[in-house]
Amino acid sequence: MLPDSARDLKARLSRRLTGAPTAVASSLDGATRWSGVALGLAPVGPGQVHLAIRLIEQADADVVLAGLSAAAREEVDVRVIGQVRPSTSPTGHSPAELQQRVRPLRPGLSVSHPDVTAGTLGGFVRRPGTDGLLVLSNNHVLADSGAASEGDPVLQPGVADGGTPGDRIGTLTAFVRLGADPGNLVDAAVAALSPGVQCDPSGYPGGALLAEVAAPDEVDPDELVEKVGRTTGHTRGRITAVEVDGVGVQYDDGVHTFDDQVEIEGLTGAFSAGGDSGSVIWRSRDRAPLGLLFAGSTEGGTAGGGVTFANPLATVLRELGVEWVSSAG
Repeated sequence: MLPDSARDLKARLSRRLTGAPTAVASSLDGATRWSGVALGLAPVGPGQVHLAIRLIEQADADVVLAGLSAAAREEVDVRVIGQVRPSTSPTGHSPAELQQRVRPLRPGLSVSHPDVTAGTLGGFVRRPGTDGLLVLSNNHVLADSGAASEGDPVLQPGVADGGTPGDRIGTLTAFVRLGADPGNLVDAAVAALSPGVQCDPSGYPGGALLAEVAAPDEVDPDELVEKVGRTTGHTRGRITAVEVDGVGVQYDDGVHTFDDQVEIEGLTGAFSAGGDSGSVIWRSRDRAPLGLLFAGSTEGGTAGGGVTFANPLATVLRELGVEWVSSAG
């Protein structure tokens, strides 16, 4: 079906699920309680999409599909992806190049708050009108899912990779809090670099990314994308759904639900794994940055390894009030 038709079906199904006792998605017309159903757009051909339906358990499909006509059912892409979790690292993860202490700093390195295991340094940003650079990653990596305070230290490498107070690279400056109600947009935080800490904003595989961030409406299904992250390194994938609402992510303090997310799967196996949270995702064809990786599942990917979810990077920058920095110049 055409994207606009899919959006209409998505809105109608979302409204219907709002009244269901066992499966409720986050509505386009207002946030509702999350219970494991996410809705988005999945590509099937040039200018054609299916409605993407993502579920925790197969039993939920009966509730979600009930009431849809036979024709409508032919226009949906249903996948059971299991529970989605933020992609921080478990303790005791074996070290690799990106998990070691590296100076100058560059994207893809292990980084964390002192009370977090490890995530990924995604890239560098700055506040308009200022000169100092800020490290960009997730709230759950740099701000301990909101339990931290501005002024707390940030370490490279992260704690799971042997980071100690002596590895401090900066100070937590700002983060977007995770709301208890559905409708979160980003899991994001920034830290100001300490005096004397050098960095290379262009240090991605293949060189610098574009200075211009892809707008949310320029993030298209079926695009080939890449990222560099602390655990799986440089990987390539494909956008399998956009405008995904109702993505419930299991954090330590409970489930937080996100709208307008991007879904990605690896071309051969997993696109990401625990510890890759905070990675910046870019478009392969023109190297335009487009997303901030924050969560994933271990099921549901057609190439194996589950699916990955990312916040649109333009939304992240807007919510934090910062600008993208592509090079040291």
